[in-house]
Amino acid sequence: MEPKIKWVANHMPKSEDKNLQVMSLENVAKARAFHKSFPQYSVTPLADLDGMAKRLGLGGLYVKDESYRFGLNAFKVLGGSFAMARYIAEQTGRDVSDCDFDYLTSDQLEKDFGHATFFTATDGNHGRGVAWAAHRLHQNAVVHMPKGSTKTRFDNIAKEGAKVTIEELNYDDCVRLAAKEADETEHGVIVQDTAWDGYTKIPSWIMQGYGTMANEAADQLRQLEVNRPTHVFVQAGVGSLASAMVGFFTNLFPSNPPKFVIMEAEAADCLYQGAVAADGDPRIVGGDLQTIMAGLACGEPNTIGWDILRNHADAFVSCPDWVSAKGMRMLAAPVKGDPAVTSGESGAVGMGVISTIMCDPAYAELRDTLELGPDSQVLLFSTEGDTDPVRYRQIVWNGAWQSEKDE
Repeated sequence: MEPKIKWVANHMPKSEDKNLQVMSLENVAKARAFHKSFPQYSVTPLADLDGMAKRLGLGGLYVKDESYRFGLNAFKVLGGSFAMARYIAEQTGRDVSDCDFDYLTSDQLEKDFGHATFFTATDGNHGRGVAWAAHRLHQNAVVHMPKGSTKTRFDNIAKEGAKVTIEELNYDDCVRLAAKEADETEHGVIVQDTAWDGYTKIPSWIMQGYGTMANEAADQLRQLEVNRPTHVFVQAGVGSLASAMVGFFTNLFPSNPPKFVIMEAEAADCLYQGAVAADGDPRIVGGDLQTIMAGLACGEPNTIGWDILRNHADAFVSCPDWVSAKGMRMLAAPVKGDPAVTSGESGAVGMGVISTIMCDPAYAELRDTLELGPDSQVLLFSTEGDTDPVRYRQIVWNGAWQSEKDE
């Protein structure tokens, strides 16, 4: 028997919700204006899977395809680059709207700011984004990767000129190492998309950077005459991306927000565990966190993100690896007439979840709880392309991590 998807509706007590304003429309607009100043910027596609929506019994199904982001095959660069800009803005006494790409690559910046070394821990995409942005902005980067990281992901970071290592540590311990080294380095800065006590400013800036993706998607949906998605499914590692999407759409539709479904890898389902406990406190999952969803293998929640999710998420879902593998295959070969999406292990879990909920009677209760049906307009985020090409082919071509049920 294949392992089941586990889920829980959100019954946590609400907090004062003071972190929702991190994702205010004004903050996100600044992030998008900053990203637009890069010569490499273009809006990533929103795949309209009309045939798949009909097949699954939905009104619409839309997939934001981040495999096109800045030529980096993943969304993460949005966060790291904007956090660097806001950090430099703060250090030079400017507003971030005056710190566009031209200024950040100018001789004037040398005089105003000089150089910093940006430290980070990553399972691949975030570190590559930080290294890429540091390289473009003539800054230094040091990147630590957890054990089990693949050579492809390592090489992609190294070729951006960063100093990169694979450590005998899990992701959360790599974060602690990077923070310690930044602390001990002159002009050292830790750029991490998870917050902890005393470290909240940079993670909140990273979340705002992710807001560019949500902002684009909202515009693209309107062009398709979908004023508001009814459901937003978003995957979570530490929860920074998830809470950024939830925060943005809650601020965009304050009187009628979409329903939000938060999906995690079963091996690292700290947010789900917190929702099961239902007391409002975050939970931590330890150990090696082995999952094909490398980008989601994080066991300690971002405290800012957790606060937004406990107040606004509707359901938390814990996903075995087959769910993501199934999603990858469905997006690669969708219903005839729909555009194909190259989606990696951490990008495709939403497709696996929505198709299972809609087609497997075992999840009828979840389907009813979320009120999913022919009027639903569902938004998913494919947050990475084939960032690990060998693994991608194993799954999509060779059928690795198969699910037993055939629709």
